[in-house]
Amino acid sequence: MHPRLCHCFVGLLAAFLSSATGQAAPRALPEGVLPADSRLGELTTLNDYHPFRPVASAADWEIRREEIVRRVQVGAGLWPMPEKTPLNAVIHGAIDMGDYTVEKVYFESLPGHLVTGNLYRPKGKKPGPEGYPGVLCPHGHWANSRFYDLEASGGEKAVKELLAIGAERFWNGARNHIQARCVQLARMGCVVFHYDMIGYSDSLQFPEHREGPRDKMNDPGWGKWGLVSPRAGAWLQTHFGLQTWNSERSLDFLLEQPEVDKDRILVTGASGGATQTMMLTAIDSRVDAAFPAVMTSTAMQGGCTCENTFYLRIGQGNVDIAATTAPRPLGITSADDWTIELEEKGYPDLFNLFAMVGAKNHFEAHFNTQFKHNYNYVSREQMYQFVNQHFGLGLEEPVLESDFEYLGEEQLTVFDEAHPRPSGDQTGDAHERHVCEWWAADARKQIAPLLAPEDAETLVKARDVLGGAVSVMIGRTVPLAADVSFDLSEKEEKPGYTLLTGLVRNDKHGEEIPAAFAHPANWSGQVVLWIFPEGKAGMFEGGGALIPAVQKLVDQGVAVMGADLLYQGEFLNPGEEVTENRRVSYPGSADKPGQSWRASSVYRYGYNDAVFAQRVHDILTCISFVRNHEKWDVKRLSVVGLEGAGHWVAAARAVAGSDIDRAAIRTEDFRFANLSSDWDIDFLPGAVKYGDVAGFLVLSAPDSLWLADNDETLRSHLTATYQTAGSPDALHFYGGTPGDLTQSVVDYLTK
Repeated sequence: MHPRLCHCFVGLLAAFLSSATGQAAPRALPEGVLPADSRLGELTTLNDYHPFRPVASAADWEIRREEIVRRVQVGAGLWPMPEKTPLNAVIHGAIDMGDYTVEKVYFESLPGHLVTGNLYRPKGKKPGPEGYPGVLCPHGHWANSRFYDLEASGGEKAVKELLAIGAERFWNGARNHIQARCVQLARMGCVVFHYDMIGYSDSLQFPEHREGPRDKMNDPGWGKWGLVSPRAGAWLQTHFGLQTWNSERSLDFLLEQPEVDKDRILVTGASGGATQTMMLTAIDSRVDAAFPAVMTSTAMQGGCTCENTFYLRIGQGNVDIAATTAPRPLGITSADDWTIELEEKGYPDLFNLFAMVGAKNHFEAHFNTQFKHNYNYVSREQMYQFVNQHFGLGLEEPVLESDFEYLGEEQLTVFDEAHPRPSGDQTGDAHERHVCEWWAADARKQIAPLLAPEDAETLVKARDVLGGAVSVMIGRTVPLAADVSFDLSEKEEKPGYTLLTGLVRNDKHGEEIPAAFAHPANWSGQVVLWIFPEGKAGMFEGGGALIPAVQKLVDQGVAVMGADLLYQGEFLNPGEEVTENRRVSYPGSADKPGQSWRASSVYRYGYNDAVFAQRVHDILTCISFVRNHEKWDVKRLSVVGLEGAGHWVAAARAVAGSDIDRAAIRTEDFRFANLSSDWDIDFLPGAVKYGDVAGFLVLSAPDSLWLADNDETLRSHLTATYQTAGSPDALHFYGGTPGDLTQSVVDYLTK
């Protein structure tokens, strides 16, 4: 038996119904045999193999690069980018270290949320014509980050061991390798900002760096939810997204410094800091070069919730994301960790890509596999040569790091009597709720006008923003004809039509969809793909007769197709019901104190499509099959979704566009906002943020749409959209009684 989601068995009831009504729907497969579908196998995890997806040309890479970047932006909750409110930066407490200075910094990445860190500036170095290069240093998961002290945590023995194996050259560099690189870069003539990840060092507003699901933060009321909750997922709010936003605003802060050359900006970090390096470099073209250490890999992709978010690594991995740096300079390192195979897996792909885009001299990789996970002296030296070369510092090579005076927490902390620590509602659960509320309010302000575009410019923006989001959330387009095939299982002649049963296959993705077709003898060239909540069985009454609405269509020469979408019909064993998405957790027990973060749904939806999206994929595959049938001259393809299937068809229409000539949708007032669990079978991360069902329907314009929905606001929004699109007559609202609904659909499809 294939792995399954949460399910229940009611076999006796199923057997009774089967004997009472007869087999209502024909089968494409023998009883007890499930489709040979890849989606019934194991789910993808962060520890699986994540290879680079190559392309054939530089032009193809530009398209692929945009797709990767969009996925990062959407997953981070930064599509579109939130409003950049005033930083209100405070810089104080300068410490003169002779050939460099260290200052204490905090600023607001969003109102009331502080980013904290230290700013290192060179002394005695002449800037270039446009100023000093700027460097951002995200730190990673070393204990206490900016205040890291190996001597305090591991003793003198730990420091001596690094010196003995050549991992470090100086005692203080071994004590704090993060501080060492900031000091050396400042001595080389760079302005360096080293900032805290949330929950580290002075980032006290989040007492923990990562949290898991918590009942007290699950309240769906406005301003009452926190991160790692169903409502946060519906708005694409995660620790990863907040951390990436902090990095974006840190770049804003660095570029505000008057002495910084805006055309020479480097981001460099290791481990979790390398994750942030790759992400920020991908989404922000203001970054001119990147040096992520010990993270670019086809193996483990990053374990923390700050390194994972919804959609991030579906169809791509860290090598793909790092590749978006091209043609800008990129340097990477590996170690005796999950990056140990970089030289064979990942490096050749990046080398070939940079060569293909004409920038092979902008890429370098160093395989320091004699050392464990690190950003040690050897790796830092490699980075210093990289900076010297690509930023034209003109320093004699090799650029060697020298010893420095170690500064501890007491000297580096940004808070003192004159600059008090956040307290009260500025911290903890109250602050977390505030962050989520501001984030959602900003998204609502930006998305709301796009749901009722009143001019051509807004309509274009709606298609860009909403369409871009949907392209990531659904993750597929209508498949190419070459990727779809059909295997006929049975052909049966019926009065006035032929009943065909078989498997529609998406060969590219290893998926197969049991389907049934009622093909009339007097076929008019029209096909209706009717999607039912129970699968193709919805086409039939007991005993195998077509339901009246389908029979009416067939009588008028319209072919009707029904299909079992994933976890419908033949995807289920007798009596089986699937009500939830399968779960994936970070390895280890989430029940132990401080380990609840392992149960975050980002580990499922960051690597695997939601079932909602997969069902839409099946609809898109069926559309391709009908459109590209080698024997059918299809003149019109309509798709119908009523009584629990409307939201799937709405999403399919948003993706397929004019590949669907007519769409008839009854939402039954379904709204993603009403789902109470992020494991619900219909949960789709981000759906609420992008307008819920309305966000899909807006993308139907200007193509023909019949809609049954009682929401007057939705109706007025769609009316405005279709008017702006210049096709008001293509929009049809159902206003009759429930008993007349199916006849109205038939009339719409056949007129």
